[in-house]
Formats: sequence, C-alpha cells, structure tokens
Amino acid sequence: MKVIAHIHTDFPTKFGIPRQSGIIPSLQAAIVFEPEYRSPEAVRGLDEFSHIWLLWQFSEAVRDSWSPTVRPPRLGGNVRKGVFATRSPFRPNPIGLSSVRLESIELDPKLGPVLHVSGADLMDGTPVYDIKPYIAYTDSHPDAVSGFASTPAEYLLEVDFPEALLQQVPENQRECLIDVLAHDPRPQYQADPERVYGMAFGEMEVKFKVEGIQLTVLSIAL
Repeated sequence: MKVIAHIHTDFPTKFGIPRQSGIIPSLQAAIVFEPEYRSPEAVRGLDEFSHIWLLWQFSEAVRDSWSPTVRPPRLGGNVRKGVFATRSPFRPNPIGLSSVRLESIELDPKLGPVLHVSGADLMDGTPVYDIKPYIAYTDSHPDAVSGFASTPAEYLLEVDFPEALLQQVPENQRECLIDVLAHDPRPQYQADPERVYGMAFGEMEVKFKVEGIQLTVLSIAL
C-alpha cells in the first residue's frame, strides 16, 4: 500500500495520545498529502461531510512477529484478550482506524489541499493510507454492544495547573493540554503517587504527578 499523506499533531511521542479518536474534540491536527496526491480534484465533495475515516499505520509498532493475544490497557494490562477483539497497535498488520471531525479544507499554494481535523488520536508524522467519508446512516450503530470497552473512563482527573506555569503554554494550546491531562495520559496500570511523569506536547515538555484523582503540573519546559 502507498502512504498518501501524513498527519501533524501536538504529540511527538506516543505518551499522552488519547486512547480513542473523538475523546478530546479540542485537539487539532492537519493532514498533508504526499506530492503525488495533492490534487484538489481528489477531495472534491469531501467538504460536504462533517466526519471522515482515517486508515493509518501504527508506525511505531511495526514488527515481524505477532501474538494472538494482547493485554488491553482498559483491563489494567493484566487480562489477555484476542488481538482481533482489541484495538491494540500490536497486530499482524499495523493498521489503525480513526473517525475524526473534518473542520475545513485549506488549499495551500505549495501543499495542495490540507485537511484540518479535530479529535485525532495519532502521533505527529503518522502515515495515512486512506481517507473515506463517514456516512451516518451506515456507520453509526446506536444499539451496538462494545464488550469490555462498553463504557468510557469512570472519571476525569482534576488538573491543578499553577497559573505561572499555565502562562508558559501558548494560549491556543491551553484548553487542549488541560483536556489531555484530565483524561489521564498515564498507562492505566501505573498509579504511583510519587512518580513524576513527563509528556511531550507540541514543543513543550510537561511534567506532572498524580495522587488519587488529582493531577498536579510541576513544570513546563519549552
């Protein structure tokens, strides 16, 4: 398969990326096509849709071997489920699927059509294989059963973000960063209240601790 585009997000590493697309609607991203696919004709009519499907590569999880079972973080990393019953990145073929909101299509004089989307759960630079419109009457299933992933997180963390540190964050990224922290970017099996975590977001390195349901931001490094 050919890579048709790459997505640009505020996540230069895997740590902190939302566990599913759409969980944090405030997250913004841009999809830039490879030169071969920068024809405005290729996206004609796409602006008639509010959401799109992205098929992409788990580029940091490419491997030659595979396992029939994995440990989903949702279950604390202690229970094994079949790989095809999960959305684990460790699959026979490292292909991801995400539904995102299409905010706008920009016609850049050098880059061609650039898709601005929100709610993406992808790392910066992730290769995109295909883009398809989301069609509500076929793609939405209100009566669907979601197994062990049937409910969202039971709570959001309370984020203690000292004002002096918050002022170091670019204004247009503050809401997104707070939302990401509130959704608990830690691996779900880690709960050491003394541990200091570091997360890259945009051009910042954010360090924090979590005790109970309170996350405290300790420092921001630019």
